[in-house]
Amino acid sequence: MSHAKERFSFTNHLISATLLQGDLFPQHSRKFPDSALGTTVEAYPMLDKARLKTELSLIYENEDFQGCSGALALFQVVMENNLQDTFTETTESKSPRHGGESVAEVLRAHGVKFVFTLVGGHISPILVACEKLGIRIVDTRHEATAVFAADAVARLSCTVGVAAVTAGPGLTNTVTAVKNAQMAESPLLLIGGAAATLLQGRGALKDIDQMSLFKPLCKFCASVRTVREIVPTVRKALAVAQSGTPGPVFIELPIDTLYPFHVVEKEFAPKNTPKGLMGKITARYLKNHLSNLFAGAWENRDPSPLPVHIPQATEDEIQRCVELVSRAKKPVILLGSQATLPPTPADDVRKALESLGIPCFLGGMSRGMLGKNSLLHIRQNRRDALKDADLVLLAGTVCDFRLGYGRVLNRRSKIIAVNRDRSQLLKNSDMFWKPTVAIQGEEVQFNFFPEYIMGSTLTIYFPNVSGDAGSFLLRLSKALKGHRCPEEWPQSLKEGDYFKEKTKRAKADEKTEMHLNPLNVLHRVDELLNEDSIIVAAGGDFVGSAAYIMRPRGPLRWLDPGAFGTLGVGGGFALGAKLCRPDSEVWIIYGDGSLGYSVAEFDTFTRHKTPVIALVGNDACWSQISREQVPLLGSNVACGLAFTDYHIVADGYGGKGYLVGRQDESQLDDIIKKAQKERRERKAILLNVLIGKTNFREGSISV
Repeated sequence: MSHAKERFSFTNHLISATLLQGDLFPQHSRKFPDSALGTTVEAYPMLDKARLKTELSLIYENEDFQGCSGALALFQVVMENNLQDTFTETTESKSPRHGGESVAEVLRAHGVKFVFTLVGGHISPILVACEKLGIRIVDTRHEATAVFAADAVARLSCTVGVAAVTAGPGLTNTVTAVKNAQMAESPLLLIGGAAATLLQGRGALKDIDQMSLFKPLCKFCASVRTVREIVPTVRKALAVAQSGTPGPVFIELPIDTLYPFHVVEKEFAPKNTPKGLMGKITARYLKNHLSNLFAGAWENRDPSPLPVHIPQATEDEIQRCVELVSRAKKPVILLGSQATLPPTPADDVRKALESLGIPCFLGGMSRGMLGKNSLLHIRQNRRDALKDADLVLLAGTVCDFRLGYGRVLNRRSKIIAVNRDRSQLLKNSDMFWKPTVAIQGEEVQFNFFPEYIMGSTLTIYFPNVSGDAGSFLLRLSKALKGHRCPEEWPQSLKEGDYFKEKTKRAKADEKTEMHLNPLNVLHRVDELLNEDSIIVAAGGDFVGSAAYIMRPRGPLRWLDPGAFGTLGVGGGFALGAKLCRPDSEVWIIYGDGSLGYSVAEFDTFTRHKTPVIALVGNDACWSQISREQVPLLGSNVACGLAFTDYHIVADGYGGKGYLVGRQDESQLDDIIKKAQKERRERKAILLNVLIGKTNFREGSISV
């Protein structure tokens, strides 16, 4: 934005205008206005400075021009003297290249393997160019799914996920998914098509103010105006997406910046030979606009990654935390999704936690960080543990609704808070809690692609960033080498875990009034999960139960929407996960309500040979809402669904569906194993499991 303001500032326009002010030509002929020329070329970098100076010098020395009283008179003299090319920029008009190739080159240089899309004419050159460079194009049945899939790739591959969608409604369909990525802190690049630069605001097809939509959602937004801007803009966007607090970025690419010169020229060319002065001026304006659009388009530009800036705790902050942890008798770590972000590998974070020996509660993407049966992983009685703890380490965890806005924290506890985003670091600290140490950190430059860097630099400032949780834990464990938390503390918490889980497990053996007990279904699936399985949580009530029961086997094997609580992530998350980990078993845990958002992606799973297994808890109800609405308001209005044959829908899209009811209870294990076998045979599977009601999650809230 600052670049645009500088380039088009009123002052620069006035200075540039003096170069063509006829009454100043005698003065300019005696002393060339180098300062004004420099300002003009700085404001309009597409101009060839040396060529422009030569041509202006000729104009200043010619008495015919000195009588021009304004721009129109000067234009007429230019036309009469056949000087039409005086201000034309250097353009390779015969080149068959197009802007989509520039986008693809940068993505390849950044190691991007997938671009998710729903095709549209505004973005076709990007898709074709990416395919030619070996980037896999994965087309979905809804634009939101494309963004959700890119989000999953970002989380699992520790790179930037990329989605490209067409203009107008194609982009508006992504808004929820982009907001989800923002709140989940996923580095994601959304590329959007747009109306041609000359037609924006003139009623062109799908032409809306797209920038205003995405500025509140994205860390960086840019509308490319010339082909030569594509490479530096995409490079910067990818760096910003990963720096500081990761998040989505958006680039708008007008259609005339993406297609070849000869295609765009055909659209710009007047249908008839222009007549009269205004006709000639208009034709000349269009020609100049076209020349400017492609000027310098194919000059060599470095597409390699720019440095990424990540906040790190200072040595003083680490030392203060070492002193607090070493004195603690009952410390607890609350680990959030940020602990899985680069540059620290998730396995290194796991080793650091095991070295510290501090009991951990895992949330979001950090589920599975300690494996299936770690003695340090505490799953139950979190409120009681926090009440007894003398030190709480919030490692990427936020004091929002998930922690009672901070009210669950003991005011007598020492609290260490580490978060990349300062606003999240201190959320609600003005009301319910106070950090003993809030890791502010300082920015450190990282290069995730050292083989590509060729001396390029970019400074990006993030005034509100704080500390990185993963690297903090690594440095803390090294500084505390040899020190471990008193063993009786995690042992006592684990005993409470065992007791509560045994009580809850008994609920799975109870008979429901009708159909299958959902808790028993989830326990059976959990016990049969492969060690490399990835679990996608995509629903409300049924998924809430799954979060208590199902145990990811390792780091980065659990995907949920995050704090936004978005329904509809299932198809996209599973697609991205399966592409990143083609040998892994990917399970989508659906409620029957949330399934409706992305069941059409079974077509995508079939076409792109990404076999996943969808477990649908079908209770013919939006149970998460009904549980509160009925007792509070006395009505089940809008909460009821039907026991729909979703398995037949999966069959229709080329997958394989199974209906599972009470009559199948004794064969439940066999059905699950059969689904796993057919998945290995490249079929996407949907288990439509009819479930009854339990009181397992009684008291849980949805608002």
